[in-house]
Amino acid sequence: MAIRPSEQKWKEWIDARQQHGLSDIQVQMARELGMQPGSLRKLATHANWKLPLPQFIEACYRKRFARDVPEVVHSIEELMKRDAANREKKRARKAARAKGPKTT
Repeated sequence: MAIRPSEQKWKEWIDARQQHGLSDIQVQMARELGMQPGSLRKLATHANWKLPLPQFIEACYRKRFARDVPEVVHSIEELMKRDAANREKKRARKAARAKGPKTT
């Protein structure tokens, strides 16, 4: 079975989280900063001239948003479930419209 593009997006973040030893908070910080999973790989390889990747993400977040952590933290798995539920709701609404009475 093929992976949906939305699921692939989350899978890349899960892989990056495991590969770089990031927490859910640090992954959310990176996403809010506009970083991509591929950019994390590039940043991690050049870590000899800056902080280790988790601390680098936290420092960038603190500098940009003037907070230590996001106000609300959601794990990747929670976001995947929410996306799946929204897709199901949308599919159900679409099916209900298709079954509705046709006026001509």
